[in-house]
Amino acid sequence: MTLSPALGVIGLGRMAQALIEPLLLSGQVSAERVVAVVGRPESAVSCRKGAFADIAIHPVDAAEAADVWSAPLQLLAIKPQQIDAVSASAPGVGDSPLLVSVLAGVSIERLQRLFPSHRVVRAVPNTPALVGAGLTALAWGKDITVEQRLQVRQLFVGVSEVLELPEEKLDAFLALTSSGPAFVALVAEAMADGAVAAGLPRDLAHRLTHRTLAGTAALLDGRQLHPAILKDMVTSPGGTTIAGMRALERGGTRSAVIEAVIAAAERSRQLA
Repeated sequence: MTLSPALGVIGLGRMAQALIEPLLLSGQVSAERVVAVVGRPESAVSCRKGAFADIAIHPVDAAEAADVWSAPLQLLAIKPQQIDAVSASAPGVGDSPLLVSVLAGVSIERLQRLFPSHRVVRAVPNTPALVGAGLTALAWGKDITVEQRLQVRQLFVGVSEVLELPEEKLDAFLALTSSGPAFVALVAEAMADGAVAAGLPRDLAHRLTHRTLAGTAALLDGRQLHPAILKDMVTSPGGTTIAGMRALERGGTRSAVIEAVIAAAERSRQLA
């Protein structure tokens, strides 16, 4: 007898794979209880490897794709612009299955309107989840049971720290944690370029930059230091660091970073 799926995955891109892989490898969810839907037949073929070799992966136009909607827990991980088409293809379902959306800018109210037979949860994970170092915020829709809350948290705890926030806080959370890695990557690129200009080989400059950023983050987090304290720890009178800090302040770096986070939050609100 074929068991009905325990987990349905609508869209099996990098983020969905990062979330599901720890569940499969740990045995928390067996491969035969997972069904996924992807956009194209070639995507279904390319996804069937590693931890995903034994799960059912169907292109969206296959008859078996409808099986995804019978799972009690469903992960919605498509592109935001695809949501109307996906909701139109979703059949009416009973027993109020739980839909967990990781779509940026799609509100709980819109999710509930597009999937009226579901209970819905909005999740905001960030890219470091791909290496098990992520942050995820959860905002709950209506009538979510305690058991369902535990199920949803289990989707994300393997790859991220999980926070529960009111939905109105998600735009700021997204701006800091989801857009933030791009801001940090820009700083990393600039630091490495500076090191190359100062005489280091390119490969070494990148490696040292990444280690410096990782070590600094570990120190700040591990000792719960305010950033200003760490800055003062390494800034001696008339030294190299204060010369560099002066250049950063002259370039308006602090203000630019503040405005970048605010702009990302405002854009998230516009998209919603």
